Formats: sequence, structure tokens, C-alpha cells
Amino acid sequence: MSRPETPPLLAELQEPSSPEAQLAALKALKNELIGHEQRKEMWLGYGVSTPIVRILASSRSEGKRRSTDSHPHHAADSRALTVEAEARLQATIIIGSLARGGPSLVTPLLEASAVPPLLDALNTAETPPTLVLETLRTLNTMADALALKGHFPPSNDDGENLDRLFGDSTAFFLSRILLQSSASPIVQQQINLTASLVAKTCKQERHLVALADAGVLDALSTLLARFIVSMGFVLPNAETVAQRDGTIESFPKPAPKMIKLHLILEAVSVLIQNSKARSMQLLLSPAIRIVFPAPSADNALEESRNPWTANGRDASPARRWHLNPIDHLLPQVPIPPSSKTAPAPGSFPAPGSVPRPSGAPPTTWSTNDPQADGNFAACGAQELGDGPETPLVAWLIHVTRAHSGLTRLMAASVLTLLHRAGLTSKRREVGLALLVVPLIVRMFDEDVPASGRLPLPTGYPGVDADDAIMIQEKAPAVFAMLVKDSEVLQKAGVAAQAIKKLSQTLKKAYDPNLEPVQTPLWNPSPAPTQPGDATATAAEHAGASYSPARLHKWRVREGTLKALAALAPFSDEFRRMIIDNGVTPFIVESLKTNTNVVSSTRQASSTEQAPPASSSPQPDNTPAADNPYYVPIAACSAIRALSRSVGILRTSLIDAGVAMPLFALLKHPDLDVKIAATSAVCNLVLEFSPMRDAIMEAGVLKILCEHAHSTNGRLRLEAVWALKHLVFSAENEVKMACVEELGLGWLIRLICDDAEYATHRLHNDAGDAVMADSGGSFVERGGVLISYYYPKITSDAERDDVRMGDNVVMPASGTSDYGSRFNWDPQTPHVPVDVPGPEPTGDRLTALRRAEPDGSTKAHVEDMAIQEQALDFIRNLTCGTGTIEMIDYVFSRIGQERLFGILASKLRPKVVVVNGEDNDDDDNNNNNNNYDGDGGDGGGSSSRSGINNSGGAGAGTGPSSGETRRMTEPQAEIIVAVCFILVHIAAGHPRHRQMLIAQTELLKLLVPLFQHPNKNVRRALAWVIINLTWVDDQADHFHCKGRARELKKLGFQAKLQALEHDPELDVRERTKTALFQIKHALSET
Repeated sequence: MSRPETPPLLAELQEPSSPEAQLAALKALKNELIGHEQRKEMWLGYGVSTPIVRILASSRSEGKRRSTDSHPHHAADSRALTVEAEARLQATIIIGSLARGGPSLVTPLLEASAVPPLLDALNTAETPPTLVLETLRTLNTMADALALKGHFPPSNDDGENLDRLFGDSTAFFLSRILLQSSASPIVQQQINLTASLVAKTCKQERHLVALADAGVLDALSTLLARFIVSMGFVLPNAETVAQRDGTIESFPKPAPKMIKLHLILEAVSVLIQNSKARSMQLLLSPAIRIVFPAPSADNALEESRNPWTANGRDASPARRWHLNPIDHLLPQVPIPPSSKTAPAPGSFPAPGSVPRPSGAPPTTWSTNDPQADGNFAACGAQELGDGPETPLVAWLIHVTRAHSGLTRLMAASVLTLLHRAGLTSKRREVGLALLVVPLIVRMFDEDVPASGRLPLPTGYPGVDADDAIMIQEKAPAVFAMLVKDSEVLQKAGVAAQAIKKLSQTLKKAYDPNLEPVQTPLWNPSPAPTQPGDATATAAEHAGASYSPARLHKWRVREGTLKALAALAPFSDEFRRMIIDNGVTPFIVESLKTNTNVVSSTRQASSTEQAPPASSSPQPDNTPAADNPYYVPIAACSAIRALSRSVGILRTSLIDAGVAMPLFALLKHPDLDVKIAATSAVCNLVLEFSPMRDAIMEAGVLKILCEHAHSTNGRLRLEAVWALKHLVFSAENEVKMACVEELGLGWLIRLICDDAEYATHRLHNDAGDAVMADSGGSFVERGGVLISYYYPKITSDAERDDVRMGDNVVMPASGTSDYGSRFNWDPQTPHVPVDVPGPEPTGDRLTALRRAEPDGSTKAHVEDMAIQEQALDFIRNLTCGTGTIEMIDYVFSRIGQERLFGILASKLRPKVVVVNGEDNDDDDNNNNNNNYDGDGGDGGGSSSRSGINNSGGAGAGTGPSSGETRRMTEPQAEIIVAVCFILVHIAAGHPRHRQMLIAQTELLKLLVPLFQHPNKNVRRALAWVIINLTWVDDQADHFHCKGRARELKKLGFQAKLQALEHDPELDVRERTKTALFQIKHALSET
């Protein structure tokens, strides 16, 4: 019996005889599809998606209705729907049922443009509440189905739908849904599903910014404030402050019981990730500021009616100023002695370390004496540089400790992001180590395996199985993010048995007995033989997808590897513990991947030319054959951390055979995998690595040089870094081969930015030594036209003509010493200037958003890092055995004058001219010009002020109207790299020292750097003098005396004498040696 060409139901949907008949057909189709996967595929083959989407898009408006919030007693959710609205509801349910079939069935729906009408239905002002609820369910189902492709969004075709989802109109609809205050169960379910949808789909930075700007983050903050109210954690004076400020009507209402806190926290953590500005927007949101008002010494704490008075703690006034009230609910933790160590010279003093004037009131919610309560204080309430720490941090710690399951995990996630953004007190780190880290590690505990899943976490009675699976996937990632870069937190994690538990989890993630067996459903239709066959099924049309169990194992592997890598960067003991737990073979297995398990989006969006995949397929029955791209990326980070130990590098890693799988990843088609592999190779190519010869024979030099020519800044940076390690203590033949393979012109381009490269290229080709300040160069960065000037500042008037940035200190009027731009004196204690009061909320957020790294800023930071590594590459070329030969080689290939000119350009301050930049910064911003004492960015990413000036500075043509000029000092890392190149040149033959002493202009640029706040700069300068005054033999005595005279004439001896009392012992010792050699050379006859 043949199948009819067009089923009657489909004909009725395509050409309905009446609205009632169409509605009946929709209900019949819904009943036929639910629970029948093969029927869903069959109906999509009939083309049912087209009439379904048409029904969704038609008859949307039943007349403009006001939103539910405008009418608190509105009962639209309970009244009967019209026929048209009921038809849209049934169509939405049908799409949701089809989406449950997985990505293969969602793709035809996306191609039929099902998303736009679904998003239009989110308008609560026009759409019935039941339809809004079902629409949110359907969108969540589609997001879950697309996630089965292993990466969301899985294809470029979904980019338009995501852009529409996070567009202005839809984001406004989402914000309106979240702000509903109705106690209706339907509204509460809408809020839950909206928060879940945001967490599942919002992954790209532009979408995060769009939702934050559209008010979604503020709406989520309001929901958090409602939970704070319902839990009874409103500060005692909050209502008084709200009445005083006239915001009492906006006071948040208690959160209804059906709204799930963990969904709100998860959405918040997604929106604030990797952004200090958005994190601050959360803290400064109106609702949070209402329940947690800014503290003031005028308001006495009203202890009654608040939870922190129930435990009988000391509530003396002196005690209260040490804590915010919520901290009274947290266990007290000891303040370690290290918290009182003196800050590094030139750095901003630790908060609370500056003594108060006599009689001054204590700082609100901070303590100046960590011994005030018997060597104990609360876990960190302390004043930050931007103001006091928000009580939201203490509340999140309390939620982490008081709740379990996903609520605990998501509270810890938000807390971690705030901590990583620098919005928690430094003393809070001890509280996190003792109160939070052990609870996260406890989530790693495992019990009896479940079918098709890893063993479930224990200790959480009543936790849903799906929640437990999510905890397994996300807990290691949250732990890794929290302990990264913090030795205190890493020690706490190891003390809580994190390494043992993570090792067990990684091993079980590779247990073949837990691998689910996938049995395909029987299908009476034969599979098509040609990919383009008209009878091709929807599954083949959509591409590969994976079972939830397999995706779960991949995510557990990724999270566990990240957590192990986060524990290993500093401590050799921790690295040895990881090796002793027997995870090395599993880390190596994680390096093996199938290039077919890479989404088409990632390959298409890569700026690199992907090589063809290997024709020899990997066996599908091995656990490593199906690792997606993100598992080897996490494994590479673990390899890099473990290879920092020489002992492990020479024993465990080589025994596990890590070299060749890692080498294979250098040629992986995915760009992020290549970046991670290149980063991991850095330690494997060092002189003492036993794997160096093997990967050198395999051709790693050629591959790294190819990566150094990449258009991607991250890959270029990691490749130059690896090449720097490769030439360290290598034979001169290897060094020369590396330079030739890399290319001399490209090496110079890596060292210089675009303007410097143009200058030195002209110098080489035309013999013209004109510097960039005679005309400048223009570069387009992130759509912004930037002009670089290199001023030769010779007078105070020229200095004052440029308004410097935050990293530069303007010299005092009448100061003739150019070194005054570094505001640091080793003999004068650092006393902070008066800090103005907190800015208005809008101004602070605006300033933070401007300081957020955009495309051009990130490109600049990458350029600076690449320049540093390229300079270190030359530094390593000129050290080790055969130094004299390599110095002559570098001079012959680059050119002596050209090389010294490049090095001099790296020491000069730059004036950056940005066209069309907004320039309404407050003049007061120029007062905070403290140099970064840690030698950090040095001007790459901080906000700066500029001026509009039609006149010129120096010999160059100044910026015209609408342009902003900024002066930036060279970074400390760049200065150190330049200095050690000079150190190595001076360590060569005596003629090399004579060449260097003849570079008067270059040496003049070094003189003011002796006042640099970074100790590494001062130490490197002392080494330059030591090597310049070194005497190889008797014949060099005369020339050494001449060099000493020239150094004294340039002012080096006086600068060294000022460093005799440097706070750093290493600097003092090098200074003594340099002064002794200068004096000895000058005293000889």
C-alpha cells in the first residue's frame, strides 16, 4: 500500500478550510508527533515546517494589551485563548516536540525561519502568558538540541538567529519578562526559563554586551535583590536610606518560591564573565544598592530584626566597623602573617596599611589592625581601592555554605568571577581558601556509576540527576577559575584532596565500561547512497550530533584537565602529586583528537588556512578517537604546567610519550588547538628537555616559524615564545637556521610596531635615518585610525605640550631631568595622595566600560607581548657558547646602526594620536598618574586623557581637531629585554663594548631609567654597567678607562650612587659591583 503524496493533516495545515479545522489539525499532528522520533523525521520530510512557521507568524496581534505588571490583578493567564492564539500555541508545542529530536530535526526548523516568530512572541504586552511560557520552553529545547553538536552555536547558519535573539527588541522582551513581579506560577516559570535561555545561548562577547546594555543584567540583579530580601539579609539601615533617597517605592519585593536561585545566579555568571565593567554593573545596579546601601559612619547598626544578631556574637561598635553585618554570619578565619608584609617599592600601599590621623574615625567596614580581635578577623571585609567591598560578596559566601547542589555551585561561580575581576578584598582570599574551596572540592566526590553516565556526586540528598550531571561538568571548571594564579587557594585545594579526586574523575571519564552503547532506531527507508540525494534524511542534512552521555564525558575531561592545570603552575610538589596519582597516560590520551570532531563554525571562522584532514581515519572504538577540540586544549594547558618541572619533564612526560601527540596538534586544523599546542611546546624545546631532539627532527622549527607568520596575534605570540626557548643555549647553526627560516624582515617587524617598522625599513632601504616624529605613521586598529609619534623631548615646554596618560607622571615645572617621569625614589617612602570620593555610579560605569579591552586594545596588548618575546629572541641569540660569533652575525644581518636604532626606539615614550575618539575626560583624571610599580601594562590598556590641538609638537605635524594625543611610557618588560640585549653585547669581544659605548643617544635614554619603580629594570641597568666596565685582558684597560669616563660624563655613576640604598638586595649588590668597577677603572693610570 503506497503512502499518499500529501497527508490530509498537511493539506489542512497548508490550506485550512476554517480556523477551527486548522486548530483541530494542529492538535492531531501534535498527538501524532509526541514520543515518536521516526514520525517527526517523516513529517519534516513532508515539509510540515513551512505551514507551522506560517501559522506562528500570522495572527500574532489580538489587539494591543497592556503588560501584566501594569495591572497587578490582571488575569490574562487564566482566561480562554482565542482560536488564533490557541493555533499559535499548538504550533509552538509542535516545534518544541520536533526540537526534542536533536540537531538533525532542529536544522530544518531553523532553515524554515522558525526563530523570528518565536522571538516576536516573547512580547508580554501583546502575547498571552501561556504562549510566552510555551515559547520559552521551545527556545530552551532548541538550544539544548543544538548543544548536542558539541559546541554552541554549532554552525554559521545560526549566527543570524543568535544576533536576533540578542538584538535590541528581543533583549528588551527578555528584560521585561525578568522584571515581572506577579506571583502567578506562569510568570515565575517564564522567569526561570528566560534565565536558563540566557545562560545556555549567550556565549559571544558582543551578545554579552548587548544584553547588559539592554537591561537584562540589571533585571537579573533585581531578582538577586529579591532573593536577598526574602532570605532576610537586607542591611539594617537599608529602608532608612531608601526613604531618605526617595527610592522606597523601588524597594525589591521578596522573591516567589517557584523562582530558582541557581538559574538566576547562572545567568548572572554568564553575563559578567571576563568583564570588570559588567561585574561592577552588577554591584552598582539600583536594586543591589538599595538592599546593600553604601555604608556611612553616621548610621548606627540596628541589630534587631536581623539574622546576624541570632548567634550571640560580639556586637560592639569597634567590632562592627571591621565587618559588614553579613560577615557576622560567617566563621572567623585567621589573618596570615604574610598579610602584613611591606608592599613592593613604587606599588600602591595595601588597603588599610596607611595609619589614620589621630582622632580620625575608622574606615567604614575595614580594619587597620589585623590583630584587633586576637589575631582573628572576618574573612576579608576591607576597603578596596575603588571603595569598600560590597556585602554581596559575603552574602554569596553564605549562600555557598548554606545551600547545596547547583545553588552552591552557581553562587561560587559568581563569587569567583567577582574575585577574578578584583572586586573582592585581598584579605578575602583567606576566607575563600578556608570557607569556599573545600566545599567546591567536595562536589568532586563520586559514588556508584549510573547507566551511561559518570558516577554521580554524593552528599546532596534530593539533588536531581540532571543537576548532579551539571555539577560534575562545571564544578572542576569553577574550581580552576578560582584557584588560578593564587598559591593560597591552590594550597587549600590540595589540602582538601582536590588532586586525588580530580585524578579519579579523569580516569573514570576514560573508563570504557561507562561508554554508552548507541543503537540506532530501525528505519524502513534505506539510507541514501549520495550526500546530495533528494531523499536524504534530515539527520544527514544537519550533520553529526552526539549523545548527551558522550558530551558529558568530554566536558568532564575538559573541566578536570583545567583544574589539574590550575593547581600545577607554581609548586613542584603539587606537580609531583599529580604525576603520582597516575593521570599522565590519560593526559596524553586527551591530546589525541579526531579532526572530524570539530564544528564547521570553528573551521570556517578561523583566520588560518586549515590543512586537509588526514586520510587515515582514527579508530572509533578508542576513547581518544572522539575527543573534540576543547579536550586537547585543556590537556595542553596541563602539559605546559607539568613541564615547568625539570624532573617531570625528563622522566614522567617522556616516559608517557607526550612529544609526538603534542607535535601532531601543531598542525591541527583548529586555530585554538594550534595555539594551545604551541604554548605547550615552549617547555619541550628547552635545552634540558630530552624531547627536544625528537621534535626538532620532526620539523618543529619550520612549523613554529610558520606560526610566527600567522595573522592571529595569539598564535604569533606563542610561536615567538617557543622560538625564544628553542634558540636558548642552542648551537650557533640552529640559531642561524632559525633566523633564516623566520626571515630577517619578519623578525624586525615582530620587534617593532607598524610605525617603527616603516621607519627602520626606510632607514634600511634609502639610508635615511629620519625618525617617525618627523611625520609619523598611521595605522588602522579596530576601525580606529592611529598615528604614532616618537618625540625627542628636550625641554619642559615640549613635555607640558602633551597630556600624559595614567601610567605617566608629569614632571614638575622647571624640572630638567627627564627621569622625573618615573615617580619613584628608593630613599623616600611612598605616601599616597588624597583620593577623591567615589564617583557617581554612571561615571564609574562609563569609565570602566572605556577601560574594557576592545579589539584595538587587545591587539595592542598582543603587539607589546610579541615585541617583548621577539626582543628576548635576539637576547637568547647572543648568549651561550659562541657569543662573539652570534653577535657579529646579528650585526651583519640586521646592521649595527639599525639594531641600535631599533633598541633606542623601544626606550622612547610614544605619542599615540587617535582620530575621532571621544575626548571629554575630566581634567582631574590626569592627577592619578602613578606609574605601575609591577611593570605591568605600562600604557597598553589603561584609560588615558588627551587634548585636541591643531599645533604640532616637536618636528612632527600635530593632531588636528577631533584627534587625541596620548603619551605612553615603554613597558618595564620591554625595557628589561632591551637592557639584556645590551648586556649580552657588552659581554662579547672588547670591540663590541666599544661599539656600544659609542651609542651616546641610546645610553642617554638609559639614564632616567635608574629611577624606574620596577626592580628588574634597575637590576638590568646595573648589569649593563658591569659588563661595559669589564676588562678581558691587559690590552683592554685603556679602553675600559675611556668607557668609564664616558659613563660618568653621561651621569651613570651618580645614578648608581643613588641606588646604593635600594630596598632590593639584588639591586644593591649589582650596584656595588658596578660602582666598584667604574671607580677602579677611573683610578687606574
